[in-house]
Amino acid sequence: MKDIMTSDQSRARHGMRAFTVFVGALCVGIGALAVVRGEPQAPQTAPAFPVSIRVDAGKSTGPLKQIWRYFGADEPNYAYMTTGKKLIADQGKLAPKRVYFRAHNLLTTGDGTPALKWGSTNAYTEDANGKPVYDWTIVDRIFDTYLERGVKPYVQIGFMPKAMSIKPEPYQHMWTPTAKYDEIYTGWSYPPQDYAKWGELAYQWAKHSVEKYGRAEVEQWYWETWNEANIGYWRGTPEEFRKLHDYAVEGVRRALPTARVGGPDSAGSGAQWMRDFLEHQIRGKNFATGKTGTPIDFVSFHAKGRPVYVDGHVRMGISNQLAAIDDGFRIVASYPETKPKPIVIGESDPEGCAACQGPQLQYRNSTMYSSYTAASFARKHDLADRHGVNLEGALTWAFEFGETPFFAGFRALATNGINLPVFNVFRMFSRMGADRIPATSDNQIDLDTIVKQGVRERPDVGALASRDARRATVLTWHYHDDDVAGPAAEVSLALEGLGLKQGKAKLQHFRIDGDHSNAFTVWKGMGSPAKPSSAQYAQLEKASELATLPGPANVDVADGRATIRFSLPRQGVSLLVLEW
Repeated sequence: MKDIMTSDQSRARHGMRAFTVFVGALCVGIGALAVVRGEPQAPQTAPAFPVSIRVDAGKSTGPLKQIWRYFGADEPNYAYMTTGKKLIADQGKLAPKRVYFRAHNLLTTGDGTPALKWGSTNAYTEDANGKPVYDWTIVDRIFDTYLERGVKPYVQIGFMPKAMSIKPEPYQHMWTPTAKYDEIYTGWSYPPQDYAKWGELAYQWAKHSVEKYGRAEVEQWYWETWNEANIGYWRGTPEEFRKLHDYAVEGVRRALPTARVGGPDSAGSGAQWMRDFLEHQIRGKNFATGKTGTPIDFVSFHAKGRPVYVDGHVRMGISNQLAAIDDGFRIVASYPETKPKPIVIGESDPEGCAACQGPQLQYRNSTMYSSYTAASFARKHDLADRHGVNLEGALTWAFEFGETPFFAGFRALATNGINLPVFNVFRMFSRMGADRIPATSDNQIDLDTIVKQGVRERPDVGALASRDARRATVLTWHYHDDDVAGPAAEVSLALEGLGLKQGKAKLQHFRIDGDHSNAFTVWKGMGSPAKPSSAQYAQLEKASELATLPGPANVDVADGRATIRFSLPRQGVSLLVLEW
């Protein structure tokens, strides 16, 4: 196994070639829809509309948690490819040693060659006598890639090794974006033949991790079982999943009694399935120990939007994602035992399949994705406050897809080492302060309306603000569910309660729009080259960085108050940083 994937150019012996041919045709097929569209621009005659935003830096509403520090992907092996390492490093720089990465297929049987919605590590096999054989070579390579770049594992205990599955054949799927989604559910999705062996696998993994990385390090990881066991990812019953989870948790805790364990990373809020799971965790008989209850240090569920293609354009479904979060928080808050527990929205995205294609997914390369992300993350904080729950993280299920065309239209954070506009939203988040401060906008859609119906009439121009000592930051966005042109917002931002009574404050204005922090626009301006030259690639890298707007470097402060005026185009996101 040590010789597997020694080159970033290696491909699967079966499946990957067909996949490569498929994605190579994207620019002249379905995927062309994703790369020929320009950024929505307001017609020249469209009048801008005024927006008034007020921020009180003299008050704190509590900590502004860095919920954005979580990322993940189906394909674990892409992490140690060249462009994967580059993106992991960029993620780690956002908040060194406080960023987490979750991946599927960490226990799946195979040679470690990646493909769409697939990955493998060969961590568990059996010899001719049925004796377990553990090999952590590939798992270690994945986790080493994270840890060396300031990222920690959010460990998913799954999927089922072939030697342990009750239905091992067929095992590796050959899925492409033209296939039915259900074709992925092969032998890895079934229960184990022996739950004791499954628990021992979890024990051996945790034990190995402590031996290799140290107790203090592994105590900081998250450990959860499986993925979305309330849909096709689990081919057993709900009770069998609870049994699977109990044995996994017992194994991890046997190796490390202080390990952080939880779950269940359900599809959506989980509804009654989630309630049954929590009831078992709190009051049920543990399948592995026979005792009452199962340790639960955090609760996790997923929330996805639902974009559609209507009248020749994409219409996002932000309300679907926010409604799922609202329901998930309501369920967790309904149990006194779980209400104070940290919550991680283990996949939190505009839709549910990063590797899928289709006209409704054209938003991915553009500023539609970045403005959606800014608007939706702000509401996650608001929903957590409403339910009084402890939101710890919201995990963006988007990474990168190696050996695919530039800007191929997948839900990704980068393409061939070039970060997409959406990644710069996370760079903005990383610059925000520790304490949240009040921010109001006369053009921000209220929470009840956006949860119920999204942004279907007037645009959503809102703000999220924070402070540190002698520093205030204001994130603003101009979002609409419909990917069509619209007028700019003329923003008047009034900041009050500044620590400076009189004088000047330093101003930085970061921007994501059609012309800033946007390598996709630059690539299209080059003629959408399939293989950019070295000079073009360097230009794309520069364009992918978080850009600052030209303008005054200082603003006047009088009586602790400053006013900043700027134009924010549709789908634009700004971060204003004021220091004194």
